[in-house]
Amino acid sequence: MKEITANMAGTVLNVLVAAGDKVTEGQEVLMLESMKMEIPVESQGAGSVSEIKVNVGDFVNEGDVLLVLE
Repeated sequence: MKEITANMAGTVLNVLVAAGDKVTEGQEVLMLESMKMEIPVESQGAGSVSEIKVNVGDFVNEGDVLLVLE
């Protein structure tokens, strides 16, 4: 199981994957908004999305778990 974490604090602007989707390393999986900038969050590994831990509009801190891959 691999966890994808927020690389900075911000608001979840868009979730680009759904549970069950297969992702590749480096694929954009989520978009954060911080200081009026859109910040893409990329997968740090390949796998299948088993759980999405955030919703659009949620505020996250650096290091918070966003997605879980299996």
